[in-house]
Amino acid sequence: MLDDFMVRALLAGLGVVLAAAPLGCFVVWRRMAFFGAATAHAAVLGVALAIALSISVFAGVLVISLLMAVLVTLLTGRGYAMDTLLGVMAHAALAFGLVAVSFLSDVRIDLMAYLFGDILAVGQADLAVIWGGSLLVIGLVIFRWQALLTATVSDDLAYAEGYHPRREELILTISLAIVVAVAIKVVGVLLIAALLIIPAATARPFSSTPERMAIGAAGVGVASVAGGLWGSWNLDTPTGPTIVCIAALLFAGLNILARLIPRARSSG
Repeated sequence: MLDDFMVRALLAGLGVVLAAAPLGCFVVWRRMAFFGAATAHAAVLGVALAIALSISVFAGVLVISLLMAVLVTLLTGRGYAMDTLLGVMAHAALAFGLVAVSFLSDVRIDLMAYLFGDILAVGQADLAVIWGGSLLVIGLVIFRWQALLTATVSDDLAYAEGYHPRREELILTISLAIVVAVAIKVVGVLLIAALLIIPAATARPFSSTPERMAIGAAGVGVASVAGGLWGSWNLDTPTGPTIVCIAALLFAGLNILARLIPRARSSG
């Protein structure tokens, strides 16, 4: 079954969105959208370093993404505003990454595949990496769910419950770095943040509890991957961007529906 490239693409997409969905909820709740984009931009530098050192691209991206996550967490609140810090580090990492790639003249690099993903080229080894990283993130989020949720609501409440907010923030940022590393093959550097934010934002109006929002975001993510693959196959469009387009259409359609339902009930 795994010899079919479309089956591998679907499994890869599902592996990414199932891990990105709960993390995306925390990104939305904490207003960390720019953080996801910054970590993703840093992945370009990881790609360049991995190719230059002849190591796994996943390993290079993971190291740089983790470094970005840890640096942002450590520097935040020490005289640096979060948005300013992310802006500087994101654009600097992306620029250094692109410059580093230009020096690799003896290596042919499909930069578009890393920027926008190449999910149809996912192999069985890639699937193992994607699902291994995703299951690690899912397990970590489930294990720390209550602590992460409490720290998101209030630092004081977290301290009262025996949790350390900075530690939970570090766990969250490390999890985001892992998702970025495994998602680069699926949707690429420039679209990873979209898979984190759009499904969670879509599920929010229909969710009465945090758990339902995470499950709803996973459902939207799964529908986006399936719809994006189908649309890409039939319309001959780039697969990664098509997945994000489907997610955006679901966001627009379901949010319009969420506004129309109360009006219909009140008029009835």
